[in-house]
Amino acid sequence: MAALSLHNFNHLVSILSSPSSSSFWNLSFAFKNEVRFKKGKFLVFLSTHSNPKILKSNKKSRFGQRITSYDTDEEEEEDEDEEFDDNDDGMAGDDWLMNDDFAQPHEYVVNGKKIKSLKGSGKEGNRRLQEQRKGSKALKSRQGLIISEDQMDVRHGNDGLKRKSVGNSYHTSTKTKEAGSFDVDGGRMLVSKTSRENRYQRLSDEIDLDEKWFPLLDYLSTFGLKDTHFIQMYERHMPSLQINVCSAQERLDYLLSVGVKQRDVRRILLRQPQILEYTVENNLKSHVAFLMSLGIPSSRIGQIIACAPSLFSYSVENSLKPTVRYLIEEVGINEHDLGKVVQLSPQILVQRIDISWNTRYMFLSKELGAPRDSIVKMVRKHPQLLHYSIDDGLLPRINFLRSIGMRNSDILKVLTSLTQVLSLSLEDNLKPKYLYLINELNNEVHSLTKYPMYLSLSLDQRIRPRHRFLVSLKKAPKGPFPLGSLVPSDECFCQQWAGTSLDKYLAFRQRLLLKEFAKKYEK
Repeated sequence: MAALSLHNFNHLVSILSSPSSSSFWNLSFAFKNEVRFKKGKFLVFLSTHSNPKILKSNKKSRFGQRITSYDTDEEEEEDEDEEFDDNDDGMAGDDWLMNDDFAQPHEYVVNGKKIKSLKGSGKEGNRRLQEQRKGSKALKSRQGLIISEDQMDVRHGNDGLKRKSVGNSYHTSTKTKEAGSFDVDGGRMLVSKTSRENRYQRLSDEIDLDEKWFPLLDYLSTFGLKDTHFIQMYERHMPSLQINVCSAQERLDYLLSVGVKQRDVRRILLRQPQILEYTVENNLKSHVAFLMSLGIPSSRIGQIIACAPSLFSYSVENSLKPTVRYLIEEVGINEHDLGKVVQLSPQILVQRIDISWNTRYMFLSKELGAPRDSIVKMVRKHPQLLHYSIDDGLLPRINFLRSIGMRNSDILKVLTSLTQVLSLSLEDNLKPKYLYLINELNNEVHSLTKYPMYLSLSLDQRIRPRHRFLVSLKKAPKGPFPLGSLVPSDECFCQQWAGTSLDKYLAFRQRLLLKEFAKKYEK
């Protein structure tokens, strides 16, 4: 959960005095979230759209940090140590996936030797990995740091690192030189042995820190990693901290070249530190080529890697391709839709798809009498469905729809049309919208089968403002409010329903939001 500190209320009012889109966004952004106040100042606590109870719980390491059991798409960052939490979509994770038989871990090359990724990260695993470390070569330099000329040139904007089209070619020079300094953000920062020891004192108190790791730690620090993050990497996969800094930079530079954003590198390393061991030629390129073969555009490759970095730990031939075949042959996903499905939920490639599909197919068939075609349509529209917990996610939402008077056939119609309903929070989303539908809009619950999109619209930014605006213009009918007026864009709404200018509506909506926000401020 992220916290956003704002100024006092009077300052907020001055910011929102004009009906510009940016000021309206600021207001609606603050308004739709829980607010707490103290002495003229307040904090706005942001919550995600989905209910976290949909997902399986997370594990914790022995150091107290959360180790995600799922890969997630879009995550919130903490301000202090900036550790990562899971997104509500609850995607498939690294640890349990490494133990299944359906998806085989891939071999990677370290220092010229093929090594299979180990299952498990406990003390026994670390002991065996420590034994492997004894025979590795020490890094050469004053303090064990070797940096290639091309890698040094990259930091200064030179052409040492040459990148071509995604998945096509990636070249670095083989020339190397010894360096007693490390370059950060274009500046030269001398790092002595003593200063490094002092810098990583806290880290050395927590783990068995080897001074040969210092060059790599210095480099990874440029991506925002801190001691707490190195501890998580150490516990997840200790050998990842033993990698030659030149090799690590080559691999991360390749990921950046295919579209991974600089700010996502830290998140990737925390989820999949093994990625530092995967060679460009034998692993990274082949996996990127596989993604592109599914019809995924090159502009989306980086986002998919950031969402599901664990895919690099699975063999393309023995795991990823069989998963794709299962989606086509067993689930019934059209081959032309595969790219879209993977873009919506990259984690679908790295989960036990056979188990996920069969359990949810059997549940929906038995619970709602859903035919296979309807369930396939749900998966195609919202593949995250395969990640949601049945007991804590699917069943409570189905039971809620039953409790408001919907029959199984009505629920099936709503879910087939708008599967995202299964990701919405009960208390913060579904229940308030239902109460407004009945008490304010004078509609019956069966109207949701005709306009299921109502459940996906924002109550604060769309439903309430449009309803109140038509009431103020005396254009709202005395009977049930027409839900069709909530569907079109703001421009179409003003032309077809309100018969007034867009600016007038936006100004009304902004005043309404400010008024509602002031009520919460006074409490």
